[in-house]
Amino acid sequence: MADRFEGMAIGYDAPAFHGFTITPNDSIDLSEITRAVWVGGAGDITLVMMSGATLTLPSIPAGTLMPVRAVRIQATGTDATGLVGLV
Repeated sequence: MADRFEGMAIGYDAPAFHGFTITPNDSIDLSEITRAVWVGGAGDITLVMMSGATLTLPSIPAGTLMPVRAVRIQATGTDATGLVGLV
């Protein structure tokens, strides 16, 4: 399959090129730092940002794409479902 963008640098404003299912965990970091997190089912998300800051984002609606650089999604404080990390 042809890729018209092969060989071009991937910038912060480029579309995601990889994704993975996120299982919230209080002690294990994600396999990669995210560019964004897709929220399939509504709820709160507690995350650790790339800066090290931990924060809770309350009442995220289903179908939201959050442009966050997260290293971990905490199980404690997260009840949103269907989370997908995009990089």
